[in-house]
Amino acid sequence: MQITINRNGENYGPYSLEQVREMLDSGQAQPTDMGNVEGKSEWVPLSELSKNLSEAEEKPPVIGSQDSDTYTPTGEHEHEFRIECKPDFSYLTVQVPANQTLKVEASAMATMSTNMVMKTKMKGGLSRFLGGESLFINEFSAQGGSAEIGIAPGSPGDMDHVHLSGADEIFLQSSAYVASGMQVNVDSKWQGFKGFFSGEGLFLLRCTGHGDLWFNTYGAMIEIPVDGNYVVDTSHVVAFTGGLQYSVESVGGLKSLFLSGEGLVCRFAGQGKVWIQTRHPMAFANWTYPFRPESNN
Repeated sequence: MQITINRNGENYGPYSLEQVREMLDSGQAQPTDMGNVEGKSEWVPLSELSKNLSEAEEKPPVIGSQDSDTYTPTGEHEHEFRIECKPDFSYLTVQVPANQTLKVEASAMATMSTNMVMKTKMKGGLSRFLGGESLFINEFSAQGGSAEIGIAPGSPGDMDHVHLSGADEIFLQSSAYVASGMQVNVDSKWQGFKGFFSGEGLFLLRCTGHGDLWFNTYGAMIEIPVDGNYVVDTSHVVAFTGGLQYSVESVGGLKSLFLSGEGLVCRFAGQGKVWIQTRHPMAFANWTYPFRPESNN
């Protein structure tokens, strides 16, 4: 921050805020002298300028707020990270300590430090393939020092983070996985052909172990506490905790399944959390279909 001082029509500087404070303390600058912060248009007395800038420095940053477009962790976490551009186009930046590795969904890396080394490994097998997801997860290792990686999921939407303690268990819709620490185990759990009637099968990844886990949505994300029974359309399920029992079923029988526009639902029972997405790609595709360009042939 650079400050220009004006006294009797003459400009001096620019100076740093610390230099201005020292000049005020020593009498080199007067409280009635005018000051201007670089990039600002207004001139204000140095006494007022110094006070305002000091108060701004003392205000704690707003972190961990889901209403902010930048999220930094306040709870337990293994890696330093921030999530920017929430909730529309979330972008994850993770600091990876020296000689440690981060697992990232294939094709999600946007930027990385020059000392980051990537390896590709096959994960998930047939279930992820049938779910329309990548069979591969990339591993990024920081060699010779800490490194930074920027991660941009393919789906536009929100992103969230949980820290697994070792006893926790999180199920993710397969398309929701973004990244995780190396001690987080990501296993596939395919729900079979239950969803093929409506195109809304529930393909799940079971995440266990210890460490950070990031996942994203299409649209905004809502975390819902469940105590008892709760029903969510399968296309809106993003994640849920392992303490919940679940089953996939149709709404209103086969007639409703084919004619009502509603597909399959996931019925949860017990105590835990469910994360849902406010939109889903197939509904958006159906909404845009009438507006498609038509051939003149």
